[in-house]
Amino acid sequence: MHHLPIVHHSDYTADTPDGHRFPMQKFRLLAELLIQDGLVPHSFHVPEPISRDELIQAHTPTYVDRVLTRNLDPVLVRRIGFDLTKQVILRARLVTAGTLLAARLALAQGLACNSAGGSHHASRDQGAGFCVFNDVAVAASVLMAEGQLRQCLVIDLDVHHGDGTALIFANTPEVSTFSMHCEANWPLVKPPSDLDVALPEGCDDTFYLTTLAQHLPNFLDRVQPDLVFYIAGVDPHKDDRLGKLALTDGGLMARERFVIEAVRSRGIALVTVLGGGYGVDVGTLARRHALVFHAAADYLAQTPFSTQGARRSNASS
Repeated sequence: MHHLPIVHHSDYTADTPDGHRFPMQKFRLLAELLIQDGLVPHSFHVPEPISRDELIQAHTPTYVDRVLTRNLDPVLVRRIGFDLTKQVILRARLVTAGTLLAARLALAQGLACNSAGGSHHASRDQGAGFCVFNDVAVAASVLMAEGQLRQCLVIDLDVHHGDGTALIFANTPEVSTFSMHCEANWPLVKPPSDLDVALPEGCDDTFYLTTLAQHLPNFLDRVQPDLVFYIAGVDPHKDDRLGKLALTDGGLMARERFVIEAVRSRGIALVTVLGGGYGVDVGTLARRHALVFHAAADYLAQTPFSTQGARRSNASS
């Protein structure tokens, strides 16, 4: 049987102070759950920290150097929301490398998952909202620079607008951005993605899934990407501390299955990354984040191996 490639590093968990709003332990618990659930029959794919050269494909050299040498302006550090300890910086480099590694695995095998990532509030010259480097933007930019991609699409279903990604790729026609988010949520300023779908507060599973079905398949057909980065944020959940929407676990699982099926049935390579999820009970959060991995593994189990290859045979050049 063909196993789902999952990227993980033990240093995806960096120590943050007790009571910090960002539930860092969920990454460790998620990895344990994935092993427990039998999704990691052999081992995780383990990334090496991303290089400066790769980071500056999507970020300014000045910003990258100030982060790596821990000389970032305190005002900019506060915008990120973490102290830039050595551990936090290492984590940001590993998570970014993990998304690039997962993208390479997806291009080779059709589908792969990173067990962190989705740092979509980081723009070219600054971080924000717990995002130091924009892992998806770096991975897409590196693969574009290598000539691996003709066209790429970011599907961002975190409850917060993907502002950093929208800004980074505003003038890059080869990368399309789609953000479906809560209208009345942070960030206040939402720079235009290629397609933005703003949801009303409190919207439920049916409203959410119907809206997604109205927009995503058409957009995939219009863009015809070689690779999709899917930010599977679980913060649209009704119990999320920062979400303001009302999805259930079942709604999230239906969403994951819908996105995977929509992308893979079109022969497009797919990489999934985590995105937001906030709450006090990290065990419950980890279980919610595990849904997309189960949906991906189920898809592979149900699809004949012959049709799982990544590249479309009939791709128009």
